[in-house]
Amino acid sequence: MGLVNWTGLADASPGFLSMARSIAVLMAGAAVIALCTPAANAQQAAQPAAEHPADQSKKTDEKAPGEATLLDKILVISRTGETAIQSLASASHVDREQLERRMATTPNEMLLGVPGVAVQADARRVSSSINIRGLQDFGRVAVIVDGARQDFQRSDHGTQSTFYVDPELIKSVDVIRGPVANTYGSGAIGGVVFFDTKDAEDFLKPEETWGASVTGRYESNGKGWTTIATGAYRLNENWDALGNIVYRNYGDYENGSGDTVAGTGFDVLSGLLKTTIRPSENSELKLGWVGSSDGWTETSGGVPANDVDLKSNTFTARYNITDDARSWLDLHINASYNKTNLDLTTLVPQNRFDPATGLPVVLPVGSLSTFDVGTSGIDVWNTSRFETGGVAHELTYGGDWVGDDVDTGGSAGGDSFYTPSGRRNVSGAYIQDKLTWDWLEVITGLRYDNYSLKDDTHETSGNRLSPRITIGVSPFESAGLAGLQFYGTYAEGYRSPSLTETLISGNHPAGVTFPFLPNPNLRPETGKTVEFGVNYRQNDIFEPGDAFRLKAAYFNNNVDDYIDGVTLSPFDPTSGCPFGPGIPICFQYQNFAKAKINGFELESVYDAGWGYAGLSASITNGHTISYKGERADLATIPSSQVTAQLGLRFLEDKLTVGGEVQYNGKPKGNPVAEDYTLVNAFASYQATDSLKVDFRADNLFDVKYANPLNGSTTAVVYEPGITLKLAATLRFGG
Repeated sequence: MGLVNWTGLADASPGFLSMARSIAVLMAGAAVIALCTPAANAQQAAQPAAEHPADQSKKTDEKAPGEATLLDKILVISRTGETAIQSLASASHVDREQLERRMATTPNEMLLGVPGVAVQADARRVSSSINIRGLQDFGRVAVIVDGARQDFQRSDHGTQSTFYVDPELIKSVDVIRGPVANTYGSGAIGGVVFFDTKDAEDFLKPEETWGASVTGRYESNGKGWTTIATGAYRLNENWDALGNIVYRNYGDYENGSGDTVAGTGFDVLSGLLKTTIRPSENSELKLGWVGSSDGWTETSGGVPANDVDLKSNTFTARYNITDDARSWLDLHINASYNKTNLDLTTLVPQNRFDPATGLPVVLPVGSLSTFDVGTSGIDVWNTSRFETGGVAHELTYGGDWVGDDVDTGGSAGGDSFYTPSGRRNVSGAYIQDKLTWDWLEVITGLRYDNYSLKDDTHETSGNRLSPRITIGVSPFESAGLAGLQFYGTYAEGYRSPSLTETLISGNHPAGVTFPFLPNPNLRPETGKTVEFGVNYRQNDIFEPGDAFRLKAAYFNNNVDDYIDGVTLSPFDPTSGCPFGPGIPICFQYQNFAKAKINGFELESVYDAGWGYAGLSASITNGHTISYKGERADLATIPSSQVTAQLGLRFLEDKLTVGGEVQYNGKPKGNPVAEDYTLVNAFASYQATDSLKVDFRADNLFDVKYANPLNGSTTAVVYEPGITLKLAATLRFGG
């Protein structure tokens, strides 16, 4: 904490400075005491890999030498029970310990340092859009909460496809980058992010029948308060339940220059109910509900313009039966329904243009726009394990279906008019065989996708087969190189056009008017990725029980028929753009010949029980190519990033102190982006079995910076300046 540059806080209030200095002195003192404490009794905070995903929750607190890193932990999203380091793909895992350390308010903070992943969230911090390898929005990245797809979409400047989940409800996050994730649903040509919510079995101690906890947290920037209450009950060894409720109340935050960013305050009430039933020794049924009620104010030109009320509810049912005595049986059945309702109420009269005529109209105070999106889903798969001629097989086969129902309405000229109502169905079936023989591993797969979408006047559909082949080799047997594995992959993915891309119409609502043109002839996107990677794992390097893990990959992704918005001229007779009121252009989603995206990713960690160090990096470049051969920078390319993490554990792992440094490099061609570096610090102290205290300082040097993904918005939104977080948790049970 001695690194804090207090001169950067000269404009802060005396009370704030006093509190900040006091906390810094206390934490520095704690760190000095800890550093003087012998580390001989430190234990490894490790979780061993399990044979099947279902076993993971049963071994949460177990520790094993040489399996101490995040890369060794089972991927919840894996359909063959792999850990990240075992996966012949670019996969990452964020566990409960990491999430607690980050004291996340937003999904962006949950995914800090995950290579190739960025999160776009403008002033509306409760809504987020995830970007993987430069691809985002309209389902290019499948965001899944407990098996339920999150497909809410609202046409706007900036983020398009957003999801709503409170970080305090989440137990772990798994990420798979690239179209190799096509067994997890249609359209995920960018990748998949799977949020797994908390379970009673993770919360309760082995000897407990019930348990409860209460957490209070304060954040200095925006004077935000968070209250969290959790309770769990074990009815018997085969049935338990958990409830979790979170309330947040935040004011507008200040950026690194000390300026208040209007419209960034919000209050949100979130909850989770989940029960797990084990009908037999080898089967498990999870029933869950995740919900949130959010409210915030949208601004225009720094003036409050709209009051937003959002309610989101996700219902899930997940059943699996895994029997080691019957190697052909590892069956999973998921069913889900997600409903998101957003109401937008105008706070001041707004000058608009009629969506049908383009003539000026006034949207009066109290005008309502509604966005109702419901997503239903079914996902069924089974993995059969067997051997033929000395070759081990893991044959996974299944199918899935997702249906989106979009219903928007409200006053003429309101924002909802530009998010078309309609229905889209996407479905698919796949088969994948993972073959293992000595030093050789081969994965072959084939997926069939089908889609249809329609409204009252348009209807379109399509289908395609998408292959995948991966070859991995572990050619070395010597002690130092035995853990080295190389792999190469070619994979394809298929994304159907969304309702908005296909059906948006009418005239631009405000500022200037021009027509939006529907395009029912849009072709689906096809992602074609080549990836070369390396996995490396080594134990007992400097001392018994330590572990080093590394994953690195280079990828080249060509997205054929890439869909993006273009402006058309009525002076071009082939454009279909009519002359009308307003400026002489039209806007339409059209196919490009392709988007070309390539990059490099690295993720590594060293864990020695008494401490750990991690380094991750990602570099992404990309551009579009029109059918005429014209190149243009891709606006969704995120910053290149290098993130270093360091943590030290003391007092038999009761105290952890550390920090993070992240460098962000400006994407090529981005008009608002700049290079910037963020420094964070954290400390966590388990004072007693019942009391835990957490502290965190984000953006320690009060850097003023903007997310480059917000470069397409109407105004630059700067991110929070220095933010100090302090939390205390009381836990009891019996």
